[in-house]
Amino acid sequence: MLRCLSTHLFLKERLHPGLLEFVGRSGAQAVEIFAARQHFDYTSREHVRELGDWFASDPLEPWSMHAPLFPDREMGRAGAPAVNLIHPEKSRRIDAMDEVKRALETAEHVHFKNMIIHLGEKTDSWSPRTIENAMTALEHLDAFAQPLGVRLLVENLTNEPTTPERLMAILDLGHLTRIGICLDLGHAHIAVGIPEAISVLGPRIGSVHVHDNKMVRDEHLWPGEGTIDWPATVKLLKVLPCIPACVLEIQATPADTHAGIQDKMHAAFDLLEI
Repeated sequence: MLRCLSTHLFLKERLHPGLLEFVGRSGAQAVEIFAARQHFDYTSREHVRELGDWFASDPLEPWSMHAPLFPDREMGRAGAPAVNLIHPEKSRRIDAMDEVKRALETAEHVHFKNMIIHLGEKTDSWSPRTIENAMTALEHLDAFAQPLGVRLLVENLTNEPTTPERLMAILDLGHLTRIGICLDLGHAHIAVGIPEAISVLGPRIGSVHVHDNKMVRDEHLWPGEGTIDWPATVKLLKVLPCIPACVLEIQATPADTHAGIQDKMHAAFDLLEI
């Protein structure tokens, strides 16, 4: 199992080599970079080269990058529209694809292997148009990502278009054989249950987002702070054809100190040992 941490934990801070060094000292072998401009400014050549140069001289692996969810520095709080690849308006879909491509281009310097993709927002519904828009966006982005050496991994969310069965339908109908799945355990726990999600998505799973909740809201808690049955979940992950990377994707709280984060990371990785 590749032990990986999403930099989502430090979303309010600028991502810099000091933070990455801390992640490596805390037991992670790899990171998933969260592409939010206030955190990792994928539009800044200086910021991209700073991180690319650091990764070139350090064993910490840039395993993946999470595609941007908003195109601004305030995560949409000032009114910027979400990055929505399946929005009914064509102009919004084009803008969303352009924003994802800006983040993908950073693979020329920060050599991550996977890009995590969201399809839609919480209120998006399932329809023939949704299928068509999703297939078009994924086909376009896959063609852009392939020369960069990046594989797209589509994430199960809690909206109608991204249930496990519907994600598989999109990939199969579109003959999108190169695209895989990022299994989000917290989302699956809320939506359909983890056993069903793993059963449906199994062979396509290339990475796993690890966080906990109490089945009420998407809290992104540390494993063990919610109601997920972790021994049973680990047992199911063990029988997958390929053992996926396990990416801790945690929501920081004001109480999280660096010392406390290190302890929680070690405990989480031990709990997930496959």
